[in-house]
Amino acid sequence: MSLSWQQLHTLIGAKANGENEAVYTGIGALDEAGPGEISFLGNPKYGSHLEKTAAGAVLVPEGIATGVAEGGLPAPAACQLIPVANPSRAFSKVIDHFQQQINPFIPGISPAAHLEEGVELDPSKVKIAAGVVIEKGAVIGDGSSIGPGCMIGAEVTIGRDCLLHPGVIIRERCTLGDRVILQPGCVIGSDGYGFDLEDGRHQKVPQVGIVEIQDDVEIGANSCLDRARFGKTIIGEGTKVDNLVQIAHNVRIGKHCLVVAQSGVAGSSSLGNYVTIAAQAGVSGHLEIVDQAILSAQSGLLKNITQPGVHMGTPARPMKEELAKMAALSRLPKLKAEIRELKKKLEQSLPE
Repeated sequence: MSLSWQQLHTLIGAKANGENEAVYTGIGALDEAGPGEISFLGNPKYGSHLEKTAAGAVLVPEGIATGVAEGGLPAPAACQLIPVANPSRAFSKVIDHFQQQINPFIPGISPAAHLEEGVELDPSKVKIAAGVVIEKGAVIGDGSSIGPGCMIGAEVTIGRDCLLHPGVIIRERCTLGDRVILQPGCVIGSDGYGFDLEDGRHQKVPQVGIVEIQDDVEIGANSCLDRARFGKTIIGEGTKVDNLVQIAHNVRIGKHCLVVAQSGVAGSSSLGNYVTIAAQAGVSGHLEIVDQAILSAQSGLLKNITQPGVHMGTPARPMKEELAKMAALSRLPKLKAEIRELKKKLEQSLPE
């Protein structure tokens, strides 16, 4: 598991200045990486961390000055600095390179997997691990990898180059686009939470729709996306859902949204494109959120968001309004003391 100087530059799209025989065997943080490892500096304000690094190479932003004498960042003599447009993205490519060597994509179907009749896949182009169950009529696209213990329901469609980590469940008829990543333990297509009260008892409402996950979506560990009562629950292209998130039935999430840990979106709500739902926020049912809106952490949304911008609090309102309310509340103890003092003076001034 190694990466030469020239291979590194080719991988990240950087121009190699001169010859170098260095070979790198791993990656690490600036304060942890060793001489044979690669690190990165994403923000020049943390340049002081560069001075003490033992890394063999560090990816840095283009155009930054180095060398204390020149008034730039301290640059260790033994460390090669490689300027790139986006050090974080370039470093991700390096990580992917080493990860692929640790866990390479080797097509084939484990003898410990169970595939029912009528499953459509090319054994020479997919990877199916031990303990996987794939039910009849499912379709698995080329380049996709299904991790240990996954369950793929009947007539599920999985696109190309998808990655399902261990323990994922996809129930019947749900669909995944291309390059979808499902982290361990997430459940796609569980029943929506619907009950009718009849004769004093809660009777289950049938949930016969599906979940549609579009291209380049990632769903975090132990998140649950409920199937629609009928029709579709939709997760739009490029959206990223964090761990422990609940997406209820018939929710529609637009393209390139961010839904952060322990948040929840109730049934039939609709999010536009580039919406952010921050950690532990809740969206009530049958609401609409406009494109590029942000619901801040631990907020509760009870009515539609019709204008882009940050909304916060419970009930959530535009940030400027909520901050004004919070400022007013913070003054209440002082106002209470002032009122008490005024009341005392008033009582003292009154004739007996």
